[in-house]
Amino acid sequence: MRIWAFNRLLIGSSDAELNEQILSSSTHISKQRLYGLLKNWLGVGLLFSDGKKWHSRRKIITPAFHFKILEDFLQVFNRQSKVLMDNLAAKADGKTAFDVYPLMSCYTLDIIAETAMGTPVHAQTNENVLYTKAVSTKYSKFVLYFYYFRMTELSAWKFVRIHLNNSLVYTILHPRKKLREIQLIKIMRDFTKKVIEERRETLLKSSGQQSDESSTENDVGFKKRSALLDVLLQSTIDGKPLTDEDIREEVDTFMFEGHDTTATALSFTLYLLARNPRVQNKLLAEIHQVYGSDLSTPFTLMNLNDMKYMEWVIRESLRMYPAVPIIGREIKTDFHYSNGTIPAGTEFILNIFLALNDPKFIKDPEVFRPERFADISPEYNFNSIPFSAGPRNCIGQKFAMYEMKLSLAKILHNFELLPMGEPVQPTVNIVLRSVNGMQLAMKKRSLA
Repeated sequence: MRIWAFNRLLIGSSDAELNEQILSSSTHISKQRLYGLLKNWLGVGLLFSDGKKWHSRRKIITPAFHFKILEDFLQVFNRQSKVLMDNLAAKADGKTAFDVYPLMSCYTLDIIAETAMGTPVHAQTNENVLYTKAVSTKYSKFVLYFYYFRMTELSAWKFVRIHLNNSLVYTILHPRKKLREIQLIKIMRDFTKKVIEERRETLLKSSGQQSDESSTENDVGFKKRSALLDVLLQSTIDGKPLTDEDIREEVDTFMFEGHDTTATALSFTLYLLARNPRVQNKLLAEIHQVYGSDLSTPFTLMNLNDMKYMEWVIRESLRMYPAVPIIGREIKTDFHYSNGTIPAGTEFILNIFLALNDPKFIKDPEVFRPERFADISPEYNFNSIPFSAGPRNCIGQKFAMYEMKLSLAKILHNFELLPMGEPVQPTVNIVLRSVNGMQLAMKKRSLA
């Protein structure tokens, strides 16, 4: 699809072959200009930067997702999942439908804050955590104004109105929305600033007591981890430490990307499992085969890797409902592909949602059938790219997969998911949403 917007050429594609050529390119890695609408919030971190800055940031951050560190994070996944089980148990009467997304959002925020940032926020037990509400709730009694758009909803609303890409026009035409945006950004900036200050202070204290932090224990008896924030605080580029703004923009990026996308993916997966009892029962059988009927076996990356059907379930859920439904690139130089040339300056939109549900490439795309992935390699399969692909693929995809696997194992072991509530009504946003939430009911399983 080709669109001219004034002097801007936009090309939209859900074609797997063309998308593969764009995403595989090591040259065309610049994000499309609409991403700039998020820069007031997230800054120019790993998500939006390109060139030397992107390469240097990617090099710094990659070690924070090393498998050795991920294995240590399983302790946090496990501990936070216990809080989630208590919260779900309060709703598991077997007859009342509820939207599972708000619980998943608080759960994944607790995990990303403690693992990547080294700072617990207790979002699951403290409803006054404003960050979660600023990102994912339309209304909040804890803020000065009586309501505001979610930050992601507001940004998506601006995306589809070309004239509002201009900040001055947006401010003049929609001053109240601009005011809400400023308020939301302040809530999240204050939150991440507090996280950075607390972690910096902790690192200064620990460095004075012991040089090898990895051998010490924190106040809950776990070994201290090399959190992403720790890596940023101790890193240098060309011999210079990262500035507070450098660190803040990466923290904000990962606090958003690391909790909102995973919460959405988990919620849609639970929704689909509730409506597909055959898949749910088959998955439960695999969980018990790997871990036993009481889940007393400690979770390890090796065990989680052994859960192949679980991986198919997650990949099939992400195929039907990709957390990030659209990806944008700006073509800096003429791009020559198999059928022609895309000129420099083109804004290229990859519609992941349509590509992953295209009947030309996927048989019966509306059917939830995890077994379709039995013969599909997860590498370089551009008909299944929920984590993007190529040089700019999601740096935290293994983190997210392990988090989802452990979470689903815990939930299915404790609860039967029931097909109650309204069908989802997906709406394309920065992160895929459902207008009416992801509704289901739960019933506690007999563990006898």
